[in-house]
Amino acid sequence: MHYNYKYRLNPSEAFEEKLLYHVDTCRQLYNHVLHRLNEADDIPARYEVQGQLPDLKTWWDDLGDIHSKVLQMVVKRVYDNLSTLKAQKENGRAVGMLKWKPPREYRSLTYNQSGFKLKNTSGRPTLWLSKIGEIPIHLHRDTPKNATIKQVTVKQESTGEWFATLGIDVDEATPEKPENPEQVVGIDVGILKYVHDTDGTAVESPDFSDERERLEHAQRDLSRKKHGSANWEKQRRVVAERHADLKRKRRDFLHKLSNYYATEYDLVAVEDLDAKALVELPGNSRNRAGAAWGTFLRMLEYKCEREGTHFVAVNPSGTTKECASCGVSTEKPLWVREHSCPSCGFEADRDANAAWNILSCGLEDVGVVHSESTSPEISDFWCANESLRDSLTPVETELPVDTSVSAKCVVETGSPTLKERTAKAVSE
Repeated sequence: MHYNYKYRLNPSEAFEEKLLYHVDTCRQLYNHVLHRLNEADDIPARYEVQGQLPDLKTWWDDLGDIHSKVLQMVVKRVYDNLSTLKAQKENGRAVGMLKWKPPREYRSLTYNQSGFKLKNTSGRPTLWLSKIGEIPIHLHRDTPKNATIKQVTVKQESTGEWFATLGIDVDEATPEKPENPEQVVGIDVGILKYVHDTDGTAVESPDFSDERERLEHAQRDLSRKKHGSANWEKQRRVVAERHADLKRKRRDFLHKLSNYYATEYDLVAVEDLDAKALVELPGNSRNRAGAAWGTFLRMLEYKCEREGTHFVAVNPSGTTKECASCGVSTEKPLWVREHSCPSCGFEADRDANAAWNILSCGLEDVGVVHSESTSPEISDFWCANESLRDSLTPVETELPVDTSVSAKCVVETGSPTLKERTAKAVSE
């Protein structure tokens, strides 16, 4: 299995100058390769261009200061961008040509297979990079056992901080997913309640209003500075730091929430959302973008794969309208937060009803089949969870009591899991 581990680097001023020199040389090579490809009648194969690098070093002395694998990865970066551009054209999108990279848009370099090593110098962990040297690295967490580092990407963020992302291959078999999952959950994502699941847990969206206010204040101050001046650059760093602070807090919340569902359940069913298209819809787009649903679902998917948990993305069409008890579709405007079925009388929270529909579709997609139940739409769930199965008619069927969980319960360091806090809230 492949993982990426990101660590903070603490280079001295001398090493930072070296890193900036290497990055800028790679940027110039990127622009040079792109220029050649734009002038060529037929684009040659990538390995053919990489084979020309030794000859290029004979008249471009700066390339001799850069590790050979780093130069090859620059060529690969150009071809990867060209492939992405081609895929967008094939999908009918109007795209232009690749542009040259200015210094502010090229901030990283990559070592692949060789040219790097983690060391412990005088009790202090360092990252050795060929042609650069040993740079102190903050290993805030250990790498997995039986792990092999295949690639290292060093990048300077807009805040001026340096980070190293280690591409690690772990020599372990992927856990087998259970054929008949017992602990199953359906998740409906939203804005007021970030997630609402079929266990009755509703996790509130994290409140980043203070962080956004500080960011907006910093941006207003930046707009009053003369562009390019020393004060402008100083304030630009402040804006970048506020952006980074907001991003880190959001990702921390998403990592912990996705890890909870991936480790606590055998099957997780979610909506197959087109997050980008949702953000482009008119009205409330800022909140939809800030929710980062696409990031959450991607995190949840790879964590489920790592833990051996079924991850099922179902078609979101009709999950809100349909009744989880009888399947009758009922139109509901967005401001109506309660589901009340005119056919069977089933009542529930709007998001809870959607979560049950998502779970039913997810169980069907993985082929989980159980015995018959009184409610056709949620029969699979009743049979998979014996503690919830009762001889009730569809009208009498009730969802678990909703338990609202603050986002702080997710992000607090060392806090109990959601399941423990939910049990405590119910008992109180």
